[in-house]
Amino acid sequence: MAKKKPEELRSHRWYGAEDMRSFGHRSRTKQQGYAAQDYAGKPVIGIINLWSEANPCHTHLRTRAEEVKRGIWQAGGFPMEMPALSPGETIMKPTTMLYRNFLAMETEELLRANPIDGAVLLGGCDKSIPGMLMGAASMNLPAIVVPAGPMLRGYWQDKTLGSGSDVWKYWAEKRAGNISDKEWGEIEDGIARSFGTCMTMGTASTMAAIAESLGMTLPGASSIPAPDSNHSRMASLSGRRIVEMVWEDLKPTDLMTTRAFENAVRVAMSMGGSTNSIVHLIAMAGRAGAELDLDKFDALSRATPFLCNVRPSGKYLMEDFYYAGGIRALMVQLRDLLHLDCRTANGKTLGDNIEGAKVYQEDVILPRNKPLAPEGGVAVLRGNLCPNGAVIKPPAVEPHLLKHSGPAVVFKDYNDMNARLDDPNLNVTKDSVLVLQNAGPLGGPGFPEWGQLPIPQKLLKQGVRDMVRISDGRMSGTSYGACVLHVAPESFVGGPLALVQEGDIIELDVAARKLNLKVSDAELARRKAAWKKPAPKYPRGFGLLHSLHVTQADKGCDYDFLEGRAPIPEPEIH
Repeated sequence: MAKKKPEELRSHRWYGAEDMRSFGHRSRTKQQGYAAQDYAGKPVIGIINLWSEANPCHTHLRTRAEEVKRGIWQAGGFPMEMPALSPGETIMKPTTMLYRNFLAMETEELLRANPIDGAVLLGGCDKSIPGMLMGAASMNLPAIVVPAGPMLRGYWQDKTLGSGSDVWKYWAEKRAGNISDKEWGEIEDGIARSFGTCMTMGTASTMAAIAESLGMTLPGASSIPAPDSNHSRMASLSGRRIVEMVWEDLKPTDLMTTRAFENAVRVAMSMGGSTNSIVHLIAMAGRAGAELDLDKFDALSRATPFLCNVRPSGKYLMEDFYYAGGIRALMVQLRDLLHLDCRTANGKTLGDNIEGAKVYQEDVILPRNKPLAPEGGVAVLRGNLCPNGAVIKPPAVEPHLLKHSGPAVVFKDYNDMNARLDDPNLNVTKDSVLVLQNAGPLGGPGFPEWGQLPIPQKLLKQGVRDMVRISDGRMSGTSYGACVLHVAPESFVGGPLALVQEGDIIELDVAARKLNLKVSDAELARRKAAWKKPAPKYPRGFGLLHSLHVTQADKGCDYDFLEGRAPIPEPEIH
């Protein structure tokens, strides 16, 4: 492979000319204490670092950035750390999904506006990796992801705790009166024992695995626990590798191809990955110029076995998954289903990278002849209630609810649900279908994780722990239950979900991929004619920009003006 010459580096336009502007760039770099020998003729590597005190999952990323820099220096590059918006899932409101595209824009523009030749993308909490990869794909400079890594498993008494999943589980038990305030406090103290992302198969772990299966990390990088010393070494090795990628001109669109996205879907489905991965993958594919839609997602899921026994759809946690062999071992189990010739960030093929990997604990990563389920972890539904699609996570559903009909209990929005859910007089039974409207990309606003509607308290006290719930919102990848999500079009824009009324019969058939409202077309047309468009959520600011340009769930919720591969001119330097 031909190697770039120093004068062909993008940063040469800033640093290499003999004019007044380049004088300013060089002198201001020296102002920071660097000598010309530190940066002259060397690849400048932008480290997009999502460290923030408002994002506890990224507590260690200051240290990891220094380790990345060590690798960059060793390989003959010049690191330039640049902080960006850190979408911390546990604290940021109303939802980090409102800001994923903001991060994508910031990543793209930071790389474009500065003398950057290649990028290390340093983050992990749910929207971090998709946001950065969307921006990196649009800018299309050499880039590599350093995933933040999962935290250590939690403990309470003699029980192992998984973040998110066990929060919902024990909160339900507390509302049912089965655990005390003291015990609830003990769970709070023991569930998050270290820095790192959720250690269940939530969105963070799913998106890290997707980044690796797309070829955008070093082999095995996605499943290393955040506190493990292997994680530090991976960060430094990634710093070394990005310098080589710049000389080789190995860019995101060389790796993030349609075939690579098919690999990513297969891996996510075999892991029982987050339903959020659908929205992110479709958006990322759109930025990279690859082909991916809901129908392809469902087809690949149907033809991919579910092998990863990790919560919320299984028993174990990400730490166990790593010790069992990690993602390379899982991909070996799937090798006949994957495009092994896809190129990856280390310059080798996916097949090269998984060669020799072994499964060490077959109860964690199951063999193909003993899958947890014959199909993947997500199903795409169609019907008159979701003409543009909806999704559900079948392995997380109590089996008797996979085919179900029941009367709707309708909540107009989240506040309505909060006010009425635990009312003893609420007309609800275990066979009811809970419906939450106005939780979508516009209605939430921002597509919040409200889709795992709580079970009404009076049913909890009767022993009910799952029931069919439908919304146009999302749910956390750590969530579980018979939750139909991402109903499109959303109710806020007049989709059929807006027309559901109390007592309407809703029919769910996961095997047939059907979700239907048992109301005549004529009656739905009458209701649609009477429906009134709600007032916009935002009168100004970023929220207004979001409202004007976000696409629906089935299209990835990107902004329409960010989609595609239309070229943008390089900035003028004068």
